[in-house]
Order: sequence, then C-alpha cells, then structure tokens
Amino acid sequence: MADPELEAIRQRRMQELMAQRGMGSHQNPEQQKGQEEAKREAEEQRQMMLSQILTSEARARVARIALVKPDKARGVEDIILRAARMGQITEKVTEERLITLLEQINTQTTKETKVTIQRRPSVLDDD
Repeated sequence: MADPELEAIRQRRMQELMAQRGMGSHQNPEQQKGQEEAKREAEEQRQMMLSQILTSEARARVARIALVKPDKARGVEDIILRAARMGQITEKVTEERLITLLEQINTQTTKETKVTIQRRPSVLDDD
C-alpha cells in the first residue's frame, strides 16, 4: 500500500487544493518569484502608460488622491487607461480635464446620507 508514486500524486493533489483555497503557501519559491515579478512588471507597464497619457500636474493630482483614497485613484487610472486603449484620448490629459473626470465620477458614485433621529421617551414627558 505504500506506493511512492501514489503518495506523490496525493501530495501534489493536496497542494493544489490548498493553493486553490488560499490556505497553502507551499508554492514553489520559483513560482512565487515569477508571480511577484509579473505583478511588478505589470505595475511598471501601467505606470509607464500613465506617464505617457497624463501631464505631470495630472499625475501629481492622482498621486495625492492615492494617498487619501487608493481605491478611488486606482479606479480613475483604470478609466483613463481604458479610454486610451479605446482611442478616446488623443492628447495628454491635463489637470483640468482630470478634475472634470473626477467630478463626473463623484456625481455617479455619490452616496446619499440619511440621518434618522429617534428620541427616547423621557420619564418627565407627558403623553
């Protein structure tokens, strides 16, 4: 019953299942390095594309937004990159154009705040 080939198959399958569930960090160190390298390379390419599309003032504004709201800055970058890939952006995006884009995004994603005040009945209140 102690077949080494069968045991190797079981071990490999267990690692695959753990990796799918995110439980296992038993990935091959070479695979982890490769994934990290691919992520870093994709981020470098993204920043390079943004530097070609945005003016320096617009890049500075996006960087300031990223300090406060990283998810919002990432969304704005995604929108700009998508528009550039589709050919909707023909010239560099200036800070003014970025501001109008941010205002449009804010009007679309504005959440309405509703405050409800409930007063507790007091002992001294007469009904």
